[in-house]
This record gives sequence, structure tokens and C-alpha cells, in this order.
Amino acid sequence: MSEINSFSDYGSKYNTNVDYSTLFGETEVSSNSSPSFSLSDYASIKNGSYGKLMKAYYAKQDAEKKAGNQDSSQRLTLIRSGADALKKSAQALGKDSLWEKKKIKKKDEVTGEETEVEDYDWEAITKAVKSFVDNYNDVVKKTGESNTKDVLRNAMWMTGMTDKTSSLLEKVGITIGKGNELELDEDVLKETSISYLKAVFYGGSSFAGKVAQKAAGISNAAARTGTTYTNNGKYSDTLSSLASKKIDEEA
Repeated sequence: MSEINSFSDYGSKYNTNVDYSTLFGETEVSSNSSPSFSLSDYASIKNGSYGKLMKAYYAKQDAEKKAGNQDSSQRLTLIRSGADALKKSAQALGKDSLWEKKKIKKKDEVTGEETEVEDYDWEAITKAVKSFVDNYNDVVKKTGESNTKDVLRNAMWMTGMTDKTSSLLEKVGITIGKGNELELDEDVLKETSISYLKAVFYGGSSFAGKVAQKAAGISNAAARTGTTYTNNGKYSDTLSSLASKKIDEEA
């Protein structure tokens, strides 16, 4: 007996009138079942057209997803560097030394006489808070222009958390203005009690501490989106090096 190499060989050798539809045609199915496998389905798989259609479909899906939900590498770099700067300024507000009393020289505006007193360094505190507010607003602006879903989600969490803390922020001279950006009244800040200021800015559970966590989330989201594979199969985090370089230049 000669060898039969394919299903079509079987038909040509033994019965040229084989009706393949009886093998692959539709059969009686229940209303909850999937449609039966048809001869046309078999043919499309056999000649490769099914695979080509699937590849084309998923290629289009990936292209649309990339075009609609991903920022350029340059924008992601700016977002990440801004988020890292915000995290750094938030952490600076958590330093013990900022909230300790120091010997400070004060000058009498009338007599011009200088005296040494023990007080908090209000100039240093104001400068640290101002830097934090400026960096916060920078991140809000940059993420507001983003097309990356994870970046937007983390930014939304941050601004939502800020909104919930608005009443406490007002006590230290910070209000939420247009576009979710913060506005600082330095005069109110300098008249605020240290206990209120520490509640807002000092420690991991404070407002600044939570913002640092949200900033880290934004930075990580931008990094994940900007990470690509190299030709040797390893991850190449180009954003990491670019963002670090930018922060070093601004420092």
C-alpha cells in the first residue's frame, strides 16, 4: 500500500467525490454553544490567511494603543525629573533639623540693635515650603499634558489627596488655585504655629510625606512607559539616566 501524506491525498486516492463539508460542516448545536467549525475556516487556516489576519489585527491594536496612550520619551523624561524633584523637596521638609529651634540673630527695626534669640528658622522653613509648592505645581502642569494612563492615574491620586487636605493646608497659608495648582501665602505661613506646620509637612504620614509617595508613583509610571528592550534582550531604562542627569544639572 502506498503512503498517504495528506488529507487531500486520501480523497484523491480513494474517492474523488469526498464531501469535506460532512467532516467540517455545521452540526446541530444548542443555543449556548459556539458555532461549529466550517470548511471555510479549515481552508483559511490551511492556506495561512487566518494567521495573517490575526497578526494584522493585533498590530493595528498595538499601534492605536501606542499612539493614543503613550507620551514621547522627551515628555516622559520631563515628567519623571519633575516628580523626582518633588519627592526630594517633600523629603527635605521631613528633616529633623528644619523643625528644631536655633540661636538666631534678630535686628530691632527701630534701634538697629541686634540680639540673639532662640527660635525656629522661619526663613529656612519658608524657603523649603516654597520649593515644595513650586515643584508640586510643576508636576501638576507636566502630568496634565500627559497621554500615559498610569502617569495620569498617579497624578489624579495626588491631586485628589491634596483636595481632601485643603482645610488643613489653608491653616498654613496654602490654597488650591486654578488647574489644581497650589498658592502659598508666605505671611500666613510665618504666623502659623509649628504644630500645624509639622502636621502638614513633617513625617511619612503628613501631607508632604504622602505627596512624596505619590511623586514616586508618577516617576515609576513614567519610567515603566519609557523602558524598552535592547537588541540583546535586556531592559534599557533611558529615562532613568536622562532624568538623573537633568536633576543633577538643576541641583
